[in-house]
Amino acid sequence: MSSPAPTLPLAGTQPERSPLRFVTAASLFDGHDAAINIMRRLIQAQGVEVIHLGHNRSVRDVVDAAIQEDADGIAVSSYQGGHMEYFRYMVDMLAERGAAHIRVFGGGGGTITPEEIAELQSYGVERIYHPNDGMKMGLKAMIEDLVHRTQQHRLPETTPATEGRESLQIARVLSALEDGSFTESELERQRKGWRLAGGRVPVVGITGTGGAGKSSVTDELLNRFLQSFPDKRVAVLAVDPTRRRTGGALLGDRIRMNALRSERVFRRSMATRRQHQATSAVLSDAISYLRSLGFDLVIVETAGIGQSDSAIVDLVDFPMYVMTSDYGAASQLEKIDML
Repeated sequence: MSSPAPTLPLAGTQPERSPLRFVTAASLFDGHDAAINIMRRLIQAQGVEVIHLGHNRSVRDVVDAAIQEDADGIAVSSYQGGHMEYFRYMVDMLAERGAAHIRVFGGGGGTITPEEIAELQSYGVERIYHPNDGMKMGLKAMIEDLVHRTQQHRLPETTPATEGRESLQIARVLSALEDGSFTESELERQRKGWRLAGGRVPVVGITGTGGAGKSSVTDELLNRFLQSFPDKRVAVLAVDPTRRRTGGALLGDRIRMNALRSERVFRRSMATRRQHQATSAVLSDAISYLRSLGFDLVIVETAGIGQSDSAIVDLVDFPMYVMTSDYGAASQLEKIDML
């Protein structure tokens, strides 16, 4: 059982320190996702924000996500026999892209031998968990070990330069906004610069009830945008709710999006980190910052909302409400504040 988290901040307040962020996935050519689904739930129960990619994910898929999400760690299950090449390639790619600070964890049941575990850990993988570890430590202690190791290697809070255009640099600035790393005077100065540089970049807001298909609509818009405008770039911000009980969050909408492999797409998941809201407290600044970077379109997807929520309208140029056809009587539409 997970224990209740401290009370989440109310709307308008900032958390002292951002939770750990993890990318979870099953490796390429691996259709076994039962193990990683259990692990990512346990990781989330530790108060971690989990970006879940699902199964059959290449090293590039995982590394791209980890960099754009400014993840602190990666957890991968691999039962397909190619774990030596897979994990080595991941460590190499992270180092090549300036993200060697991201801790890599893995597991593969009995398919990864103790000798192979020792070799991978000496190569740079933080920890590969063997079934013997589960029997000796228990699942909860394994996850606590993973969290503890990641916290020890976590990058310190900094105020990064905001001029960079690489994914890693953009991700660090977005994290600094969420962490509250900018002083109020510095943030106000940045806001003025962002407003001037942002010009007339359009911002589309996509909202609706949970499970209505917001991420699927977003993916379709991305596909059509990329096909129609081969030279244009797009940024996506997606917000999901923070769990009141644990303080963690499942940021799982990447699993439903196929357009993210394009180098012209930057996507960042954000947790609300507050109660009773479908948006993040720093969403407005994040939008302004992305507009200033020269993206041709910014798409914002909120967490699922109710009839009375309309915060997204004030943040975007073109709000869109997604709903299923079985919403009830026509009079229900008249109750939705956003419409």
